[in-house]
Amino acid sequence: MIERFSRPEMARLWSDQHRYNTWAEVEVLVAEAQHHLGLVPGEALAEIRRTPAPPVERVTAFERERDHEVLSFLAAYCEPMPADSACWVHHGMTSYDLVDTASGYILGRATDLLLDAARTLRTATVDKALLHWDTLCIGRTHGVHAEPTTFGHKLAGFAFAIDRSVRRLSAARESVAVGTISGAVGTYALIDPFVEEYVCGRMSLGIEQAPSQVVARDRHAELAVAVATLGACVEAIALELRLLQRTEVREVEERRTSAYQGSSAMPHKRNPTSSERLCGLARLLRGYVGPMLEDIALWHERDLAHAAVERVALPDILTLGHYQVSLAVEVVTDLEVSEDRMLAAIDHSGGMVFSSMVLADLLAQGVEREHAYRTVQACAVDAARSNTRFDDAIAEHGIGVGQLDPARFLTNHHVVLRRLQALADTKG
Repeated sequence: MIERFSRPEMARLWSDQHRYNTWAEVEVLVAEAQHHLGLVPGEALAEIRRTPAPPVERVTAFERERDHEVLSFLAAYCEPMPADSACWVHHGMTSYDLVDTASGYILGRATDLLLDAARTLRTATVDKALLHWDTLCIGRTHGVHAEPTTFGHKLAGFAFAIDRSVRRLSAARESVAVGTISGAVGTYALIDPFVEEYVCGRMSLGIEQAPSQVVARDRHAELAVAVATLGACVEAIALELRLLQRTEVREVEERRTSAYQGSSAMPHKRNPTSSERLCGLARLLRGYVGPMLEDIALWHERDLAHAAVERVALPDILTLGHYQVSLAVEVVTDLEVSEDRMLAAIDHSGGMVFSSMVLADLLAQGVEREHAYRTVQACAVDAARSNTRFDDAIAEHGIGVGQLDPARFLTNHHVVLRRLQALADTKG
């Protein structure tokens, strides 16, 4: 992933050196387990423990000749060891015992970073929703004014979507943070199952229940779908903010510093570029889902068709997702809200947003529904064509209704508020 769309804490997890460090950690734990079984001598275990992970450059040099990354890593790792210690490294293992177990560990840590960011976004969205719970604004369906709602209610919907995404991602984290140390075709032919239990236990990993030579790739696909879904929920927030920041609407605005410049030619421009970036990143995340789903089906006990996809897709999915969610936290937290513009928008159509209220009042008076609907509709059409107020039009038609007050639409609004307040107390 390009540096522009990554945060340092996530980028470190996906560096080549961190991967080799993790591989070395797995090899040490395997040697420890086999020492407990009486296989690896104490002197050899001590040598394996004290040997650092090889530098990337040394592994790369071996790989140019061998065309096999794991064997090149092992050659570089064992290079400084005495031969009688090096012979116990990787004992009874196959390459993907090392690769998939280390990958499960890295995926778990990377997903934890994303989960932390998603929980922070959930909190930021809930807090902003509670702050603006009573901030009246117009609801829009099909892009057209509907009934009044509140800006807090809009944000509440997004907060619950992020909460659902946190739950999906938590489940995917459990699925993907697994390892296997079971040998060439997963039968434990040359390695005691205790080794797998010991290593995975020490690394806080689950165990693949029926390994082949690799852990099942539906796990990785589940993670990709969960991250892409979270990205789409962030996109939903960003899209709404983009629409509300249009010049003719201007109900919200991304916070800008005095040094901000929105256009090289037009100094007045204050563009929703962060929200636009959030939408673009969501498209990238969705783009990785297809290849990850295609990685599920492998030949027999395994082939290598999945490897190149994962080497690109998994770091990118988690790095992009983490960057996108972290940026969304900043956008939501710093969002500037124009309550006056929101109120003005409710009245923009001269009161026509109260048509459903007038209809309800007529029905309550016993007016036949079709007649009531057509009467109110005619008033709205007359008001629009003559550029007059809707309440004047219904008065001319002799319609007597209750007060046209936005608060009447929010009589039962407290129901959603209670749910939002419960979400504010969520910790998971």
